[in-house]
Amino acid sequence: MATLADAANTAAPRLLIIYTGGTVGMAVNRSGELVPMQFGRLDRKMPELARLPFQLALLSLPAPIDSSNVTPADWLFLAQLIGRHYADFDGFVVLHGTDTMAYSAAALSYVLEHLGKPVVFTGAQVPVGVSRSDAQRNLVTALEIAAARHPRAHTVRVPEVCVFFNDVLIRGTRAKKVESQQFAAFKSENYPPLARAGISLEFDDKSIRLLPGAKLKVHSNLETGVAVLRLFPGITEAVVSAILGIAGLRGCVLETYGSGNAPTAPWFLQCLANARARGVWLLNVSQCEEGRVVQGKYETSARFAELGIVGGDDITTEAAVTKLMFVLGLGLGEERTRQLLMQDLRGEITH
Repeated sequence: MATLADAANTAAPRLLIIYTGGTVGMAVNRSGELVPMQFGRLDRKMPELARLPFQLALLSLPAPIDSSNVTPADWLFLAQLIGRHYADFDGFVVLHGTDTMAYSAAALSYVLEHLGKPVVFTGAQVPVGVSRSDAQRNLVTALEIAAARHPRAHTVRVPEVCVFFNDVLIRGTRAKKVESQQFAAFKSENYPPLARAGISLEFDDKSIRLLPGAKLKVHSNLETGVAVLRLFPGITEAVVSAILGIAGLRGCVLETYGSGNAPTAPWFLQCLANARARGVWLLNVSQCEEGRVVQGKYETSARFAELGIVGGDDITTEAAVTKLMFVLGLGLGEERTRQLLMQDLRGEITH
């Protein structure tokens, strides 16, 4: 673990930066090519870190990962890493590639139960070694958020897993990557931002989850037998049955139309019934970025509740996939599993 900056005041917030990989860790070599940076020398690329009134430490994964290669095993490793250092730091900033950051933030939200400290994911669209990079601003502000205390209660300001990008702080279970060419890479369509960064940090305290104090519990199992089935006009029985018939499938996110609607063709409903009969959990999520699933509102979703399909309300696909992995990984019975899938566990749905 490298020390990046030591504040003169030993009472200053202690923050751990965890580098997992991604664009933020790239630099330009003498030939003008982007290459992985020696991340222990981050302070040389960002001298402004030395001016922050925090005690900073950096921990880099042994082998940085391109976010397209991130797996549930990596999420569990990262959660265990945070759990191991939980007592030593006041907040954590996770540097991560943008492509799957929303999945990772959602997964960590579930796995880190009773979280009482900030875990802020951030990264960059442009590497730190390139002019006009967004890396410096994102990282510095993420550190400020991780260190923030409530001005009246003097408690942690954001005791959640969240994503900070382009001046907006989003709950980890609400983030969705929506842009690959602009700095505003992430949005939260169905829930307000937790904070905005302008001249100062403006927190929306009423939107932040403040839970009664409890000891952090780091879960150690995620069910990987999960799939996503996105509906489209013309989808065939062969496609649906192939996905729902995958050997070892435990759960599937159904990306349906509008407020949770799907075809009423007998073959389609039979495919769903067959999957449920085999014990496959089906979570109904809307393809729309805004709005929510309301099963039974139209005839095209009236049979879903009868078949035992769980309505996902306004959950994102990213949060739905990782929620299935988490809940099914608990190994609970039928009734309790259904309760947890329907329940708001980490602010992923709005009741």
